[in-house]
Amino acid sequence: MQEINLEFKEELFKTQNEIISFNCELHEHLQKAMKDFIEKHPNWDQYRIIQAAIAGFLMQNGFHNRNLTRLYIGNMFAMNFEDK
Repeated sequence: MQEINLEFKEELFKTQNEIISFNCELHEHLQKAMKDFIEKHPNWDQYRIIQAAIAGFLMQNGFHNRNLTRLYIGNMFAMNFEDK
């Protein structure tokens, strides 16, 4: 299993709405399910599904904070919560 690099560079966290991209291989059945879901729900895309899934997983497994909750709720209900 490949080790994940968890080192963070401070200058990357200077703005509020950071987006970090990563490559991830998905199982064929998971890919097909996502494709079918997106075809039936055009207001969703793969990025929104992945964000909601990761946020939901973390919340269900005991990681709670306001920003994670906002991201999860925002993705689930197509809301945009920006810190003002």
